[in-house]
Amino acid sequence: MDLTKFQALSFDCYGTLIDWEAGIAAVLSPWAREQGLDLPDEELLLAYAPHEAAVEAETPFRLYPDVLATAFRRTGAALGREVSDEWAQRLGSSVPDWPAFPDSADALARLASRYQLIILSNVHRAGFAGSNRQLRGDFAAIITAEDVGGYKPAENHFRALDTTLGSLGVDRSGLLHVAQSLFHDHVPAKREGLPSVWINRRRERPGWGATPQPSGEYSYDLEFGSMGEFADAVDKAF
Repeated sequence: MDLTKFQALSFDCYGTLIDWEAGIAAVLSPWAREQGLDLPDEELLLAYAPHEAAVEAETPFRLYPDVLATAFRRTGAALGREVSDEWAQRLGSSVPDWPAFPDSADALARLASRYQLIILSNVHRAGFAGSNRQLRGDFAAIITAEDVGGYKPAENHFRALDTTLGSLGVDRSGLLHVAQSLFHDHVPAKREGLPSVWINRRRERPGWGATPQPSGEYSYDLEFGSMGEFADAVDKAF
C-alpha cells in the first residue's frame, strides 16, 4: 500500500489510542475482589464484552456512560453477582481516566503533519474530550456515538464520515481507516469499501479481550502492533 496517496486518516480511539481494556479492568477487578470472585482481568473482560455490544445494539441512542453501567450490571448478573449503583456509576464515569497508550500522542503528532485526522468513536463527547487531554490530538473532525445516535459496527458513523469528508475537501478514495477492533471497525470498513490498517494491540495476547469476536466479514490492508510502528512506516514512506 502506498501510504503517501492518502489525505486523511480516520481513527477508532478506544483500543487503538486509549487503553480501554486497562480502564475497564481498573473498575471490574476491584469489584470482583469485593464480590469474592477470583477471576483474572482477561476473564472479566471476556465476560463483559458481549454485554456492552448488546446494549449498544439494543439502545443506540443511549449515552456511553449509561451503556457502560448497564453492561456492567449485566456482566455481574451473568457471573452471579450484583453490581450496585455505585459500582455501575464508577465504570460509567471512568472514560476520561482511561490511560492513553504510551505511543499514541507522539504518533498522532507525527501523523498530523502528513494527513488530516478524524476521530470515529463509540463514546460521548465529554468522554472523548477527557481522553484528548492525554492524546493532545489535532483532529480535523470528531464524530462520536452521541453525535450520530448509534454505535459501530452500525453505519451511523460512516454516513456522518461521508458528510465530513466533503466538508474537509477529501475524496473518499483519499481516506484510510485505522483501528484495533475487528468487530467495531474492520467489519464495517470492509462493508463500506474503505482501506484499513489494523493496529493489533493484542498481538502478544491471545483471545479477544473486551472486544467481541467479529460477526461479519472483515479485511485490512496493513497490520502493525502499535501506533508507533504505524507512524514509523508513514515516515519511511514519505
